[in-house]
Amino acid sequence: MGWRYKAGLFLIATVVFIWVTSAEVTQKIFADYKQPFALTYLGASLMVIYLPIAAIKEWIYHAIKRCSSKRRNAESIDKSSTGVDSPLKYEMVPKSLELELPSTLTKKDSELDLSAQEEGNALLPRQREDLDMMGQNKELTDWEIARFGFYLAPVWFVTEYLSNAALARTSVASTTVLSSTSGLFTLFFGVLLKQDSISVAKVVAVFVSMAGVVMTTLGKTWATDESQASAAGNTKRSLVGDLFGLLSAVTYGLFTVLLKKFSGAEGEKIDVQKFFGYIGLFTLVALWWLVWPLTALGIEPKFSIPHSAKVDEVVLANGLIGSVLSDYFWALSVVWTTPLVATLGMSLTIPLAMIADMVIHGRHFSAVYILGSIQVFAGFVIANVSDSCSRKMGL
Repeated sequence: MGWRYKAGLFLIATVVFIWVTSAEVTQKIFADYKQPFALTYLGASLMVIYLPIAAIKEWIYHAIKRCSSKRRNAESIDKSSTGVDSPLKYEMVPKSLELELPSTLTKKDSELDLSAQEEGNALLPRQREDLDMMGQNKELTDWEIARFGFYLAPVWFVTEYLSNAALARTSVASTTVLSSTSGLFTLFFGVLLKQDSISVAKVVAVFVSMAGVVMTTLGKTWATDESQASAAGNTKRSLVGDLFGLLSAVTYGLFTVLLKKFSGAEGEKIDVQKFFGYIGLFTLVALWWLVWPLTALGIEPKFSIPHSAKVDEVVLANGLIGSVLSDYFWALSVVWTTPLVATLGMSLTIPLAMIADMVIHGRHFSAVYILGSIQVFAGFVIANVSDSCSRKMGL
């Protein structure tokens, strides 16, 4: 387990805490400013700030590289001027050795030619394989990163919007449980796009987790301040929110696998900052108009801007920390570990979100809901250790 993998696990734990905190803050925002599209558009567009950050980082790197190369050149000039490579040292070679060298070389020329030819022929396939590997691990150019960012920006925007729309209609715990099923879809898309393998243990994990999702959807959850009169309306809104949460899990799984596919085995092919910067740029320029069809379909309320400076500050801070920073950390965790491990690690949000709902909102959960959450978590654990289990069971 290398340092990248360990750092990826630490980032997963950090993102879990940030995401649950951000989800609670988002629900607080929806009490005064219920605009899921505005929050999604702002959070995704703010990622454009990664482009100047990446440019400054690249400029500093090249400046340091130029300074170090100049220093090395100056040191080499100093060494040559001190007479290290002076021709006088070659005059100390004995004449007898000079006479022996040609005869020795002529005796071994034929043997060296044959051995060199044989070794060269043997190395040709290896050189071709090395070239293929170098081509696969070659870092993408800025234009290629921008192209991939533009391709995946709609997928990421839809994922974020569905998650926020779910938070506007149901509890943080329910949204977290349903979003955590993205591990199943990550496995599906990973196998489909040849980024992962399937096994019996992973199939078992799928059925266990899906059973847990059904139980959490059917299980009851209520807050102490909710009246019985609004129970029917809340149930309808909760079902729509659950649907949005599940669709968000699907698009999240697709995005995760595609990110890993483009970034390479250890993220050596892509600059994650530039990648998310281009996603932010594309969102800012090309996705603002989606508010009109969403409003016309009744999915999104009529657009408005916040009416108080306090709400403005909370929305901006939540966008910078809950979207820009946490999404970048999450992307690094995907690149440094694996899509499945990163996605399954997010299942840690389930118990944390339930505790947050209990403490902050005084929400209660039925036994069926709690058991379903445990099953979802258990399914993720099974899938996460599936390779080890398969080897031990001989599957």
